[in-house]
Amino acid sequence: MRFRSFLANKPVLFTQAAILVWAAILGIAGALTTAAFHESIKLLQVLHSGVSGDAVEIAGGWTVAERLLIPTVGGLIAGLCLYLASRIKVDANSDYMEAVAIGDGRLSLRQGMLRVFSSLSVSASGWSLGREGPIIHLAAMVGSALGRFFRLAPTHLRLLVACGASAGVAAAYFAPIAGALLVAEIVLGSMASHILAPLLVASASSFITISSLGYQSWLYEIPAIELVGTRYIWIAVLIGLLSGVLSPLFLKYLDVCRHLFAKLKLPQVLCFGLGGFLLGLVFIVESWAAGKGDALIHSYLTQPWGLSAIAIILLLKVISTGLSVGAGAVGGVITPVMLVGASVSLFILQLLSIIFPEMSVYAPLVVLIGMGSFLGAATSAPLLAVVLIVEMSHSFSVIAPLILATVLAYFVSRKITGRVMFEVIEQRDKSDAVRLALSKLKVKGLLHPTNTILGPQNTLQDAVDLFTEQSVRFIYIVNEQQEYLGAIAHTNITRVLLSRQDLSGSIPPDLIERTYLEPLHIGMNLDQAQDAFVNFAGERLPVVDLNDPPRLLGVVYKSDVLRKYSELKQLNDRSVQTAVDIRLS
Repeated sequence: MRFRSFLANKPVLFTQAAILVWAAILGIAGALTTAAFHESIKLLQVLHSGVSGDAVEIAGGWTVAERLLIPTVGGLIAGLCLYLASRIKVDANSDYMEAVAIGDGRLSLRQGMLRVFSSLSVSASGWSLGREGPIIHLAAMVGSALGRFFRLAPTHLRLLVACGASAGVAAAYFAPIAGALLVAEIVLGSMASHILAPLLVASASSFITISSLGYQSWLYEIPAIELVGTRYIWIAVLIGLLSGVLSPLFLKYLDVCRHLFAKLKLPQVLCFGLGGFLLGLVFIVESWAAGKGDALIHSYLTQPWGLSAIAIILLLKVISTGLSVGAGAVGGVITPVMLVGASVSLFILQLLSIIFPEMSVYAPLVVLIGMGSFLGAATSAPLLAVVLIVEMSHSFSVIAPLILATVLAYFVSRKITGRVMFEVIEQRDKSDAVRLALSKLKVKGLLHPTNTILGPQNTLQDAVDLFTEQSVRFIYIVNEQQEYLGAIAHTNITRVLLSRQDLSGSIPPDLIERTYLEPLHIGMNLDQAQDAFVNFAGERLPVVDLNDPPRLLGVVYKSDVLRKYSELKQLNDRSVQTAVDIRLS
């Protein structure tokens, strides 16, 4: 106990240089937890099937009864874990994004572990979800536990959780730069160097560690492709446009699946059991629908596929992902999203190849472009999508068309629907929308006339009477031309009364002050007015025009500014599309 307190009170341990050491340690820990997660899945696969490996291969060896039973039992166990997690009363966050973006960095370890166990169950039984969600959360929990053990301040604790999350992404996708970008671009919304540097160190440390443990250093390898002519550019443009339209529709579809399951009003455990049974029916039709989809992407990159086969697999994979997300399973949909993008883009290329057979050579390139553009549109993080695809494939020939398609998909998707994958981005967009609306509204629309005005020729008795009648803190002084001269404070008049000064004389110039308060200008927006009220304890502020000297026009009340701000926020909440929240929560 004393040792922890001793470390917590040592500022040298939390300098910028020291934070990099913490980040490196968390990178190693994140890689180890990722390896433990993968090995746990292999163990569970051996327990129910006798072998471990890719979910598609394992599901292909199941009997009809096993294709129904294994996903169903896996779902029941996963649902039970989530039910137990919901029974735990904690005051910490259950999601790493909330803990970093708006929280204090404290993650619920008991809830988190139960959710990870739930994800292990569905991942091992072939559910159509990625593993990145629980892997990232597991690594983030290590950062939170380490920071809480040493009693770190919330600022440092949040950074350690962010470093853990970066390490998890890097280990899950073998993509150290993308690991840092995901947390910086999506969770924190900042690319500042003092934030990005420790995230990069954690990601690099994690990548080195996971590679040293014998795991492959990249996911999707493609053969060298010589880009000739400009047709591949037009293909990239077409894929970008389609991804911008279809990616939000896919997210909407997942949201609909969740609502359909919710309408059944089944207990959580039974809901998972139903989802697993329905998945089993899909697996009976085609075992390729099992798993997170990376085996399919590998096949797309290396094997020829016909139109009908792509269409069938795409349909079944969309159904299986919808069932997995709809039932409420814990996991990630980044890989399924990329798979849908790969399938759609390859389908389009095969259609074009009927007319232009020579274009079929671009199939691996088109698959990667579809993955990146679909992901960029879904996450509203085009830079992350581009870097992730390049790091996973080690292909530099894809960069230019990938950037074009991904950026185009991003703008089209936000223009059409505004639907996003991560709730933290939706919340940030709402804040930006409210801030933009506030910047467009002027204080002129909230202006009220005021009768708490005196001239320099008025007497002190007039000031006392006006303060008595109006119960205000300030009286504004203007000359005959309505030019604003300053204000008299109630406290100063009280001081005059206590000194028994003659009240029949005119108001002394030394009582008229310009430093009591800073008047608002008629050209100010509500955002600026709100900032002014933050530093002012009163209820109202005078408003002057832009002339020199300025003339008093009226007053604006703090309550009006806050009420207008609340109205804008409520209006924005109703107008912004609901996010599809696929985080580990």
